[in-house]
Amino acid sequence: MFNLLFSNIKLKNALRKGAIVIDLRSPREFDEGHIPDSINIPADRIPINAARIKAMDRPIILCGHSGSMGNARNHLLNHGIKEVYNGGSWTKMLNLTRSI
Repeated sequence: MFNLLFSNIKLKNALRKGAIVIDLRSPREFDEGHIPDSINIPADRIPINAARIKAMDRPIILCGHSGSMGNARNHLLNHGIKEVYNGGSWTKMLNLTRSI
């Protein structure tokens, strides 16, 4: 319970600092429902978009399917992006953004 609460606090703080939410699901899944103002970059497209994401110069929150987030997060961290958070499922992040 504590870890979940701590994680939610970190995510809310990142959102307050202007974090960009990147949805790692497929375009079709994204079109079926997504967080307002989020960006859809499927997980397999993260490597070719890493420079563009880094240039945004804001915290990054990844959401989508759990299996794809770890690799995407590690790739962005290795590309020099310092604040990259695992936001969990897109519905969790949707609820979190609504609570701010």
